[in-house]
Amino acid sequence: MNVTLRQLSAFVAVAETGSFTLAAERLFITQSALSGLIKELEASLGLRLFDRSTRRLRLSDTARELYPQVEKILHDLDGVVSEVGNLKALQRGSVRVAVPQLLACTLLPELMAGFRAQHPGVHLRLVDCAVESVMARVFSGEVDIGIGPERETNSDIAADQLFCMPFMAVMPPGHALARRRTLQWHDLSGQSLITLQGQFTDLLVSDVGEAARGLHKEAFMQVTFMTTALALVRAGLGITLCMPYARSLVEQFGLVMRPVGDPVVERSFWIFTRRGRALSPAAQGFRTFLEERLMDGRAGSA
Repeated sequence: MNVTLRQLSAFVAVAETGSFTLAAERLFITQSALSGLIKELEASLGLRLFDRSTRRLRLSDTARELYPQVEKILHDLDGVVSEVGNLKALQRGSVRVAVPQLLACTLLPELMAGFRAQHPGVHLRLVDCAVESVMARVFSGEVDIGIGPERETNSDIAADQLFCMPFMAVMPPGHALARRRTLQWHDLSGQSLITLQGQFTDLLVSDVGEAARGLHKEAFMQVTFMTTALALVRAGLGITLCMPYARSLVEQFGLVMRPVGDPVVERSFWIFTRRGRALSPAAQGFRTFLEERLMDGRAGSA
């Protein structure tokens, strides 16, 4: 049995109009083409669908029983096509994104609000987690997209650079270094540095190179969250380092940021997705939105 949607549409049109002429006009086809579709459908089903006479055209008894089911099939298909259109137009859909805690409380909310303003029908779900678990959330399928600093990936994770930023030193406004507009790494020698656990400190010291000789890694106070580091800095227990996108949070703690150079050490942030798994239209739309907003350098001002 080889029944087509065109044949079913022809059947419903004739059943609803009671006329081959009117049904052909509704479907924008010739009457002979419509007649051919009905004959093909009757041949495929092995049933007579219409009782014809010189005065009227009526559904056969069998066709009368089939009509509600065929009409429902076409109605459901119209709903599917309409829903696909909504998804492609970003009128509906959902996006799940995993980001580290600092990104989650500084940069991402404003970006999410900007995307929501353009696509209010798309549901956004933010998963804030530890830096080292971002890719694991992507790999497990818990989220569609992950955003975080550069990390070694496996063959199942695709990584594309999203933006790059330099480190900034953070200190109380009354600190001696706060009187300078810019700092160099040797200016931090002898200072109590509060850094993050994990790869943060190792990568930082490695990237700074010779200029890090005065930074005593073993004397660093390492904490899990940047909010903890900022609270310790506010209490006068040292200074810390973070990205420019965290400026709003730094200012909430009453602290100031100063750029550090010679050398300028940058940290790149990447977008992670699962290889071989196509993003939904909503997720792809959000990814494109992020790339347009962040790749042009606006991340620091968000």
